Amino acid sequence: MRRLKSRLAIIGLMCIPLALSADPSLEPDDSNVDASIDNLSEPLYSPFIERYMLDEIRSLRIDMERSHRELAAEVVDRELGAADKAVSYATNTVTYFFYLIAAVSSALVLIGWNSIRDIRDKVHKVANEQVAELVDEYEKRLRTIEKQLKQETAHIESNREEINLTQEIHSLWLRATQESSPAGKIAIYDQILELRKDDIEAITYKADAALDQNEPQWAINLCHQALALDDSNAHAFYQLACAHTCQGSLDEAARYFSRAVVQSESYRDELHRDPALSELREHPLLIELLAPVPSIT
Repeated sequence: MRRLKSRLAIIGLMCIPLALSADPSLEPDDSNVDASIDNLSEPLYSPFIERYMLDEIRSLRIDMERSHRELAAEVVDRELGAADKAVSYATNTVTYFFYLIAAVSSALVLIGWNSIRDIRDKVHKVANEQVAELVDEYEKRLRTIEKQLKQETAHIESNREEINLTQEIHSLWLRATQESSPAGKIAIYDQILELRKDDIEAITYKADAALDQNEPQWAINLCHQALALDDSNAHAFYQLACAHTCQGSLDEAARYFSRAVVQSESYRDELHRDPALSELREHPLLIELLAPVPSIT
């Protein structure tokens, strides 16, 4: 490369005198280049110089090609050296790895594991124990989940039966509201009580139907059955008041009616609306109970 640079410098020096000999008025000034080219009167070269320059250029091309081949050969040599080092490193790594395996195997043999078969058996044993523990754990979880599923299934089945029962009872109540005769209502209430024996509302409404049939004692017995289930049932007290009024026991009727009003204020107005309680309207106990409270001014 140093030789190429020197030849290029020589060619440049040879071109400068040729330009000066062609026009002595030219000076190395960039502002006069265009004017000097227009005033040329003879060529800037001679056959000898041209031949010399062509030979030099040919020699330069040969030298550049030789330099390129040398550079390519050097690059290839370096790449081969790097590949050789990489292969050597990999080989050494694999060798050291096998040495390590041999050392570990020897250590295992020294501490009591005499063969690869013993190692395999021990590994299988440990694996089987771990798998057995996992199987037991998941069996316990599955049994717990199965138990919960059974409980949920039973709960869902119970709810379904309750829904069906409620729908059937609801349909019977609708039939009772459409029934006009007391005997027909009592029959429907009996069907409701067959489905649900502790239906207090059905018992009290059956007592009401019994009063419509002029059976006050039957109504009294039914109301006491309802109070045995719920001792604060206002409707049962109200039906007892109606039944005792029908029998002429006005004091008992007034006492039960006052208890019905205490449980529910909505029964207060029934005294003046229900014909069955007409005899109680002038009873002293109810007059005192139902008297309006004076306002404080």
